[in-house]
Amino acid sequence: MSLDDAAEELASDLGADKAEVKEKLETLQSYSVPLDEAKGSIRREFGDAGGGGAATPSETDVAEIDTETGNVTVTARVLTVGTRSIRYDGDEQVIYEGELADETGAISYTAWTDFSLSPGDTITAGNAGVREWEGDPELNLSESTTVTVQEETLEVPDEVGGERDLIDLQPGDRGRTVEVSVVEVERKTIDGRDGETEIKSGVLGDETARLPFTDWDPHDAIAADASVRLEDVHVREFRGVPSVNVTEFSTVEPVADVEVSESATRMSVREAVDAGGVFDVELVGNVLEVRDGSGLIQRCPECGRVVQNDQCRNHGDVDPEDDLRVKAILDDGTDTVTAILDREATEAVYGGTLAEALDQARDAMDRDVVAESIAADVVGGEYRVRGALSVDEYGANLDCEAFEAADDDPEARAREFLAEVEP
Repeated sequence: MSLDDAAEELASDLGADKAEVKEKLETLQSYSVPLDEAKGSIRREFGDAGGGGAATPSETDVAEIDTETGNVTVTARVLTVGTRSIRYDGDEQVIYEGELADETGAISYTAWTDFSLSPGDTITAGNAGVREWEGDPELNLSESTTVTVQEETLEVPDEVGGERDLIDLQPGDRGRTVEVSVVEVERKTIDGRDGETEIKSGVLGDETARLPFTDWDPHDAIAADASVRLEDVHVREFRGVPSVNVTEFSTVEPVADVEVSESATRMSVREAVDAGGVFDVELVGNVLEVRDGSGLIQRCPECGRVVQNDQCRNHGDVDPEDDLRVKAILDDGTDTVTAILDREATEAVYGGTLAEALDQARDAMDRDVVAESIAADVVGGEYRVRGALSVDEYGANLDCEAFEAADDDPEARAREFLAEVEP
């Protein structure tokens, strides 16, 4: 049944305006709520219990649930519980999210009402909906779902609770708890969904990794060099890497000093690219080429974008500002990545300042001479680079915070590689 047909049928049953009913259906569908469940929700909203009284479905193992499964009854252990708010039908809606598991597998869930779930609970969820979320099935616990806490604990192979190291976090994680040190933090105002919004953002670290974070309800305890325990955070993808999100539902408590690793995660280029993005990674490879758009460039004074012929894509005709940049193709034999150096790093590679680069270009009457000079120095050399790697439809890019000549012993590195691949 099409959405339009469903809206017409439902509006007729309820004696309501079709356009209003269709708008509500579209809103629920935008959150991947199954159509039958969306219709039931709207019936209840209009005070009509009809159409929602189907018998409770038979019990199903988690492993048997797929995106085509209808409503189910599941007995499972609550692994994690996270809380956040979304904008639904113009209003703030608090939802509860996490993972459930039985002996056969684990599945994520979203609860649209507070069932007072706690990690470790064994529950039976009756008449739970199933929706598709990022290609996987997810349980939808709504007002028509019954949740009963069982006295007997269900033993499952999965870890109960949300405590994780930063290295283990993945986009989509909910209800996570981490103990971290605040490596960098700044307070700023952004244009949020309710207008100007004050947030904190920066970098968190522990012994395993560093990750960016955003605190949407600025907590005083999140301060530079502070060590804190963050409970009930969720993880989004930001520029291709996991980003920790702290909200008004998160608990922030000071803890004893958390050690932060000074070294980045060492990976091959292929490993980093296949990971889809790594916030703090170290790569070693040879520079094959210095790409166009390197050397002297010009940026828009409003947004900082690179401009061509004094034209900014966002702001039109501008009076551009000069800058330096390097975009170098790095190859380690497994794959390639574009290493991007900012002005400071480019000045170090160039061996001169922006002013000196402008003088060289003026003397040669050619701005390209700066990029050519840089290429002559770095192409063919082996370099160790560190920074945040992201992957998009245009390829892999690494925003470098370090770019230096490699001092590894190639023979030792080859032996190390062979030791990893040999049985």
